[in-house]
Amino acid sequence: MSTPIVELKAVGKHFRAADGSARAVLEGVDFTLREGEIVALLGQSGSGKSTMLRIMAGLIQADEGQVLYRGMPLYGTARGIRMVFQSFALFPWLTVQKNVELGLEAQGMPPEERARRAAKVIDLIGLSGFEGALPRELSGGMRQRVGIARALVMEPEVLLMDEAFSALDVLTGERLREEILELWQSGQIPTKAILVVSHNIEEAVMMADRVLIFASDPGRVRAELPISLQQPRKAESAEVRHLIDKVYELMTASSGRRGAGGGGLISEREVKLQLGDRLPQADIAHMEGILELLAEEPFHGRADLPKLAEETELTDAELLEVLNALILLGFAYLTNGDILLTELGGRYVKSGERQQMFARQLLEHVPLIAYICHGLAQDKSGDLPEDLFLKLLRFTLSEEEAERALRVAIEWGRYGDLFEYNFNTGVIQRSEEDKQDAS
Repeated sequence: MSTPIVELKAVGKHFRAADGSARAVLEGVDFTLREGEIVALLGQSGSGKSTMLRIMAGLIQADEGQVLYRGMPLYGTARGIRMVFQSFALFPWLTVQKNVELGLEAQGMPPEERARRAAKVIDLIGLSGFEGALPRELSGGMRQRVGIARALVMEPEVLLMDEAFSALDVLTGERLREEILELWQSGQIPTKAILVVSHNIEEAVMMADRVLIFASDPGRVRAELPISLQQPRKAESAEVRHLIDKVYELMTASSGRRGAGGGGLISEREVKLQLGDRLPQADIAHMEGILELLAEEPFHGRADLPKLAEETELTDAELLEVLNALILLGFAYLTNGDILLTELGGRYVKSGERQQMFARQLLEHVPLIAYICHGLAQDKSGDLPEDLFLKLLRFTLSEEEAERALRVAIEWGRYGDLFEYNFNTGVIQRSEEDKQDAS
């Protein structure tokens, strides 16, 4: 077995909730990154994947457990580990050359040497001729190349990539991914191991020697899939398609934990959502579009997830959130990696009263929306500030997660005509029809 470079042993990380209690972002994470491998990390948004990368890079400290680099405890940043972020994070007033040299300059390297090293990497990453350009003069793909070059010029033995291709269009992302693989396989870069956080299942299968499935609430490694296919891999090959199907199955498998954040899709056998749980980040138009697609040819009510993904223009992350919402509301269910319409879902597609059906399912299955409606009914004015519900959600969710959950609840509730929302004042209001009934 190859030599471990970075090891995480029972690593945990917490943040403080509004009531002062500690809420786990990561819990009991065990992971070893070894020489000669590319590992892909997949999981839902907010599951702690980026937090794990930052702990590995030494950018933040773990609250529990141990982080080892080359067998020694890691305190602070490690010179042999570099990270590429989703955002390009370039200094707009510096040229390509100067942006790439920045880390070398911080280390006190002489100007001549850092210019030579930067020029070599700029050529390697395909940016020759653009050394004097400013970031605003570059395309998104070229700006991300600068970000990658800035990491590679430090000659890291570990490269951490946090959704490094997700901000790019599909073709640009694929091309850049292939070029990174060519540099890796040809030995043109000294990097000995790569860890990629991604929401793109095909990207993970095309790149990685291992795919890890991350669960959430709290974040932890839930499943692992070794990939022994030789590089280069063909996306249309039967072997790759089978592996993509397997990853979908692993990602949607129930984890046996409560609510939407357990790691897989919600199943009917799991405990229903509680008031302070996350809500799937699903747009109603996407939800209805998927239901209509499932009801039509060639699916006739049942779809293999990779095939359904090909029929939509949604990313893997978006598709999984939509499916989670449909299962939560009783319009679909999951079995053996396939998504199936329920009898209710079939009726919903054909119904001329979708809003009413949607509202009934919200009140039955989404406690946050039911709680908002109850509060509005009890208040004489029928108006309640959104901050009231945000404060409640912050007891169990982070600030960002609480706002996301409330935004989803408001969007869904407005569509079901359960309440209205004033975007200028941030006030949730009882619908006009309900106000008339109350009077």
